[in-house]
Amino acid sequence: MTIYDLKGAIVAIVTPFYEDGTIDLDAFDKLIEFHIENGTDGIAVCGTTGESATMSEEEDAMVIGRCVERVNGRIPVIAGTGSNSTSSSIKYTKKAKELGVDAALVVGPYYNKPTKKGMYQHFSSVAKAVDLPIILYNVPSRTGSAIPVDVAIQLGNDFENIIAIKEASGSLPVAASLIASRPKGFKVFSGDDFLATAMNLLGADGCISVIANVIPAEFRELMHLSLDGKPVQAREIFYKYRELIDLMFIESNPIPVKTALATMGKIKEYFRSPLCSMEDANKVKLLAEMKRVGLI
Repeated sequence: MTIYDLKGAIVAIVTPFYEDGTIDLDAFDKLIEFHIENGTDGIAVCGTTGESATMSEEEDAMVIGRCVERVNGRIPVIAGTGSNSTSSSIKYTKKAKELGVDAALVVGPYYNKPTKKGMYQHFSSVAKAVDLPIILYNVPSRTGSAIPVDVAIQLGNDFENIIAIKEASGSLPVAASLIASRPKGFKVFSGDDFLATAMNLLGADGCISVIANVIPAEFRELMHLSLDGKPVQAREIFYKYRELIDLMFIESNPIPVKTALATMGKIKEYFRSPLCSMEDANKVKLLAEMKRVGLI
């Protein structure tokens, strides 16, 4: 599957750490193999779930390069390369291309709150500077401002290498507007696990997912059933894991998902400050639900 054919379950993979804060590359390698064995359609590395906000440029490059090397062309690899600085985003995207990724995931500029004109100029500058497929990333709860639907559509029309958007506003009407007006071939991926099934039934192309870290095979089945227009079968899986999906966001992502993976023995339960371990009451809820669905 090429990046242009990509549909289904794309995991926003975590970055495992040791207690001293260094990156646990052995655990990272095992996570990649876990996803490939379970049919995950693609991997997004160094995004929000990967704690990239607390990683250095050198660490980002190391993890991206390691992912590309380990995957070895078996599934597409997407690297987070966004910044609130246009020049920095260009630099990070160029580096990701050198490392061999299939696409860049470029978040809307955070903190600055650009106007529509500034938002368009930011993404168009990246698209012009780097000959690499680009996926826009709209997550206003994190960035403080949204990529407007008309700006995303204009960018998709104006640049061949702007191929998709990760839509994580949490708004089904926004997602429907994107799906209804997108250019031919432009993909809309959910950035919200809870809405992904509904979005697929409306015509979206899958999800760049947090919960896929924990239930890769099940989430892939859910995505493909909904992509294939099989709502009855999709509903059965969705409602089985609905509460677990909710609990992935009971605290700031990726605290719950890394806690779940640590409980499953996949990684060690360490975070980069200012993220920290879960509150005891929330952890009790998470582990109880993991037990209910048979993960532990």
